[in-house]
Amino acid sequence: MRRKVCVLVTARPSYSRIKTALQAIKQHADLDLQLVVAASALLDRYGMAVRDIEQDGFEIATRVHMVLEGGNLTAMAKTTGLGMLELATVFDNLKPDVVVTVADRFETIATAVAASYLNIPVAHVQGGEVTGSIDEKVRHAVTKLALLQLVAGRRAAERVVRMGEDPATVHVTGCPSIDLAADVLCHPDLDFDPVEKYGGVGERLNLADGYLVVMQHPVTTEYDLARQQVFETLHAVRDFGMPTLWFWPNVDAGSDGTSGGLRAFREREKPTNFHFFKNMAPFDFLRVLYNSSCLVGNSSAGIRECSFLGIPVVNIGSRQQGRDRGVNVFDVDYDRREIGQAIERHLSNGRYPQDTLYGDGRAGERIAALLSSAPLRITKQLTY
Repeated sequence: MRRKVCVLVTARPSYSRIKTALQAIKQHADLDLQLVVAASALLDRYGMAVRDIEQDGFEIATRVHMVLEGGNLTAMAKTTGLGMLELATVFDNLKPDVVVTVADRFETIATAVAASYLNIPVAHVQGGEVTGSIDEKVRHAVTKLALLQLVAGRRAAERVVRMGEDPATVHVTGCPSIDLAADVLCHPDLDFDPVEKYGGVGERLNLADGYLVVMQHPVTTEYDLARQQVFETLHAVRDFGMPTLWFWPNVDAGSDGTSGGLRAFREREKPTNFHFFKNMAPFDFLRVLYNSSCLVGNSSAGIRECSFLGIPVVNIGSRQQGRDRGVNVFDVDYDRREIGQAIERHLSNGRYPQDTLYGDGRAGERIAALLSSAPLRITKQLTY
């Protein structure tokens, strides 16, 4: 019988992290895709990723509104609880054979808990990695709830096995976002105007002589510092003077501090080298990124996709602390002088060699193959 595979997409980044796997599952003869879109992926203020999902031709089984406003720790905790309530009903109605959850966000653990208590096997994509923030705890907790581990690299697989997981259930697939990056290398030209296609707010910029991309999210364990932290980056990038495409933060504790800082700076300082966007389709975003001079901020895209594409990255603060990275990443603190100096060093160095640390561009097909053939069970024990 065809296996029913339920995949959760809950935010902008989780769609790019799983898109090629969704395509491979949809095309697989032995799998039925049940796509659930939830949380900030449904919200306009965070880019409404659901529009990109529909435009890419995916049929959505159900939508789950579960985000409580507030931009603080209490809202995150309550959103997680609401997610468990809502997703339990969704899974009870869909009755999937396996639920796929991605990475380490608070919606990810809500998904894993709800499915586990309904005796539905959980497949976890991107376990075994090391980072800062609460994501570290969430990721490893989801690993313990999951029955099938679909990890991005060898070191991640080793960590998962050391956590007591059965080696037979741990598979190195690579990261599906690297599949998209590999596609970009086949069609790298920026053949569209980002402002004409996606709107946004800010100055109309000339990108012909180089530009920066900035993605800075709040750090949940430092959420009360989000406004102060983004001001340092704003000053550094404004003073550097290059045209800059700046993307709105994720829906995490501290997001109101980050977004409020962006608005206040824009109104008070009136920078002439910024243009702000909520979201772009994953392939378009990666082409914008590939043609940039440098990525600045604390997004995991700087660690993952940029390593494969050879894009210089200035990684700020603790959000990606401990994550395996390539030589394209310079780490700095929230200090405008350090940020500016790191950008300058990168511009002197230019592009970096490709690094396949997070995959070779075939993760989606590997994930689909494993979901069709791997034994699915609901019990597990420590292996030591």
